[in-house]
Amino acid sequence: MRGPRKGKMGGPRQDRFRKHVDLNADIQIHNEDALIEHLEALGDSIVLILDGVQDPQNLGAIMRTADGAGVAAIIVPKDNSVKITETVVTVASGAAERCFFAQVTNLSRCMERLKEIGYWTIGTSDAATKLIYEVDLKGSLALVMGAEGKGMRHLTMKQCDDLVKLPMLGEVECLNVSVSTGVCLYEAVRQRMA
Repeated sequence: MRGPRKGKMGGPRQDRFRKHVDLNADIQIHNEDALIEHLEALGDSIVLILDGVQDPQNLGAIMRTADGAGVAAIIVPKDNSVKITETVVTVASGAAERCFFAQVTNLSRCMERLKEIGYWTIGTSDAATKLIYEVDLKGSLALVMGAEGKGMRHLTMKQCDDLVKLPMLGEVECLNVSVSTGVCLYEAVRQRMA
């Protein structure tokens, strides 16, 4: 059996299968002030804070899940965080254009401002003593997810009103951040629909 056809550079020919993504089309990146103004106009909602997620495939998958769960905004720090790339947009499958995406200079200050307008911040951490299923996720909720491998930064964790974890019954210590985000968001959705 023959292998894949080779292009001029020796790699598989993928150019005709690759979908071009226009990053300037409908994707808007908002600042902290625009974020607060957007959230103040809404009633109770869920916002998602990603503290240092680096993998574009994770961000794309998270955006797709966040859109499905009705998340009002995704918040990331400007530094040490993946930017919107072609990979993010492709993996998000249309959600990148629909998500309210905010990059903030100071994540800790942004979390303080969220608290001022009534958001309860719940962080996820392997060190938490409560399970996600044991806390009230209704009302205005800011769900904080940490980076791949490292988790949340210490200052971000200090800003959380409560910390939760997922039950891990097997040998691995934790789930991928995009999978964890999906589990947590849909527990919040389940509680709101109950």
